[in-house]
Amino acid sequence: MSRFQCETTVNGVVSTVSVEPRTTLADFLRNYLHLKGTKVSCELQVCGTCTVLVDGDPVSSCSYLAVDVHGRDVLTIEGLADEGSLHPIQQAFIEHFAFQCGYCTPGFIMMAKALLEDSPHPSDDEVARYFEGNICRCTGYRPILEAVKSAARSMGGD
Repeated sequence: MSRFQCETTVNGVVSTVSVEPRTTLADFLRNYLHLKGTKVSCELQVCGTCTVLVDGDPVSSCSYLAVDVHGRDVLTIEGLADEGSLHPIQQAFIEHFAFQCGYCTPGFIMMAKALLEDSPHPSDDEVARYFEGNICRCTGYRPILEAVKSAARSMGGD
């Protein structure tokens, strides 16, 4: 099978990697760039666990092809922290105990980042609608909602 030279910026670092055209973005991040924060669960684009941002937009990396990020910017959970300081969303998830097992947490945090970029002071209903595609099987959604609202306040939103 022919390979494709994929050049993309991931978390501010330019990478050029030869991939098979069918390689998913999740596999690219985890197996080629060794960024293990992006998790894969359903592999059907329905649980939100694998959410990353491509040019600021949330995508399901389990079904998004690596070749489609050629020339684009990708942000993963590893790219949120700033020189050892947690991003306000990450800090809010800790402060509000918005996780238990933590498997779905990177996807929720990346979706929250996209939401707060689009709407710096979202209503509870807006947060709930934004997270309709993200599933948590152990925490419940109230702490996640509270974490997002707290992060919005600390980031200068509502």
